[in-house]
Amino acid sequence: MEFDFKRTAQITGILLLVAAVTQAIYTALYMSEADVPRQLLWGTEGFLFVMMAAFAGSALVQTNRHHLAWSAITAASVLNVVQVGVGLTMFGPFFEAAGNLEALTPAARSVVAFSFMVYNGAKILLALALIVFGMARLSAGSQLMGGLSAAVGLVALVSNTASMAAGRDVFGDLPLAGGSGVLATILLGLCLLNLQDKAEA
Repeated sequence: MEFDFKRTAQITGILLLVAAVTQAIYTALYMSEADVPRQLLWGTEGFLFVMMAAFAGSALVQTNRHHLAWSAITAASVLNVVQVGVGLTMFGPFFEAAGNLEALTPAARSVVAFSFMVYNGAKILLALALIVFGMARLSAGSQLMGGLSAAVGLVALVSNTASMAAGRDVFGDLPLAGGSGVLATILLGLCLLNLQDKAEA
């Protein structure tokens, strides 16, 4: 099978959409206080992001334009692998240890804080990529999709930057950073599935 630029971009878009679905499922289960199959969901996400790093990196060297967007997607994929890896391998042992020794509670919380710092960094990169492709759509005359993508990307970039700089509780109970980040991921996936060859290749 020939993995040309268009096919590589579309596969990256599909991976982004499936990753957004797994994140939405996890959030819904967590908020409903149901038993969350973290190993299955986070393990699946880890695989998706590993593949995404490979395909986005391939698109980066194939494309003639928008290298910033493709490098951002590649870097975000790698950061997401780190974030998922921290959650799967470190959350359990640290909180189990903290349950047995209260003095370890700050260390357990610091692992969670590090994980969210990486999470916000990845969302900033995906938001940046969405802004680039949104602006390309605007230039190509697609006002609705281009404007929506650029606007959502900007909100996700600013809100995740604020969460990174001021702490993840900066918006209180409003899930602005996470929600806008997931929406940006979905829109980015849709943009990649429907690339305008001349404007975005």
